[in-house]
Amino acid sequence: MKNDRTPKGFGEAAPSRGRFVNTGNGPTLQPIEIGHATHVALVDPDTAFWSLVRRDQLGDALNDSPLLRAYRKKSAEFAKEMRMLRFGLKPSAVYFNPTARCNLNCTYCYIPETMRRSGPQMTTAQLLDALARLKDYFKTTVPKGRLPQIVFHGSEPLLAREAVFAGIEKFGNDFRFGVQTNATLLDDSAIKFLTSRGVGIGLSLDGPEASIANRTRQTWEGRGAFEHVIRAMDKLRGYHGYNVICTVTSENMRHLVKTVDFFHKMEVPACMLNILRCTLPRSRKVKPADADAAKYFTAALDRTYELYKRTGRKLLVANFANILVGIIAPTARRLMCDISPCGGGRCFFAVAPNGDLFPCSEFIGLPRFCGGNLFKDSIPQVLKSEPFSMVTGRKVEDIEPCDRCAIRHFCGSPCPAEAHEMNGGMKKTGAFCEFYEEQVRYALRLIADGKDSAFLWDGWDKDTKTAFDANAL
Repeated sequence: MKNDRTPKGFGEAAPSRGRFVNTGNGPTLQPIEIGHATHVALVDPDTAFWSLVRRDQLGDALNDSPLLRAYRKKSAEFAKEMRMLRFGLKPSAVYFNPTARCNLNCTYCYIPETMRRSGPQMTTAQLLDALARLKDYFKTTVPKGRLPQIVFHGSEPLLAREAVFAGIEKFGNDFRFGVQTNATLLDDSAIKFLTSRGVGIGLSLDGPEASIANRTRQTWEGRGAFEHVIRAMDKLRGYHGYNVICTVTSENMRHLVKTVDFFHKMEVPACMLNILRCTLPRSRKVKPADADAAKYFTAALDRTYELYKRTGRKLLVANFANILVGIIAPTARRLMCDISPCGGGRCFFAVAPNGDLFPCSEFIGLPRFCGGNLFKDSIPQVLKSEPFSMVTGRKVEDIEPCDRCAIRHFCGSPCPAEAHEMNGGMKKTGAFCEFYEEQVRYALRLIADGKDSAFLWDGWDKDTKTAFDANAL
């Protein structure tokens, strides 16, 4: 008879009870220096849970504290929310490029020069056909009662004005429309047409005066577009459905505070101070250094707060507001560039003038990222194509150093087009890292000081609920 003296459980891993933070099966909460006098942040890199803790109470918070006990109860809910946000969304918007052509030759444009000079342009019939197909598709992805969004994008969409306006007129009840324009063709009749139909209007202006703004935004003949934009801003004063994009480069970053002053004076409802995208080599000539860009960017944010406190009128910096709300309430974010995977190919996609489909407009000049054609292929199949999967499969967990970064879900390591073209692959970072780091630290400092509401759009929390309130512990 065999005498089995093997101890019970031999060969099985001894499970950790998860009693301690940052070891075994315990929760991961990394202390993050945010540059605040009295507080540091604790962040779970996997779920994007965070809390601000007084420096002199950090040790207690990492022990068997009320914060830790409450977090244990909610951690599975936080993880589920983050998975849904990252992998459970379906497309609800399209960046629609009705023409490849542009009457400007901006330094940093992501559309190749040959396309902007003589590329294809949709006819009215083609554009209406495209919108009809998109309408049918969105019936399968957008909940009843909500409208999908179409943003006419460019190059310069108003070069195809007749077709664009026909589309807005015919499908006005089926989509929320927006137009991103350089303003050179935005005359009185165009403004009347768009504003009377509630169309969102985005303008582009890179500085508070011509000598700055025209450095990077010029016609093919070298003339600046500044005066055109100023005239349009004057005519749009009081229309809350418009915004101005300022692309931050080495040419204008030192003037961002003055740019904010100018936008506020012109009563711009919202702006975006978007850091340069370095997808194509030409744009890299005006790439600012990370630390410098962050310094001038946060100084501009400081000025918006000063202006708000002095006048009672906000100038929303929408791209930063999205970072801030992505920390406070991740599912309330409106833009999807600062999450991983980014929104390209899963929350939105782009239509080129010939009907080709790309994960995002940033890829339109890169033929290998075409996943199919709107007029020939099934959109659901295009979304599963290899070019789209390269983008939707790009995760911070696969990118060095993002895989060990505590704030990786507040940043998202943008941009995949930029990373692929500039740094050689989807598992590479983009052109900027410290810039995004400092945005997050700045946002956490605002929260610590109770200033965050001054940087967010009014009513941002209308449909949200508080899942965790550390102040109530």
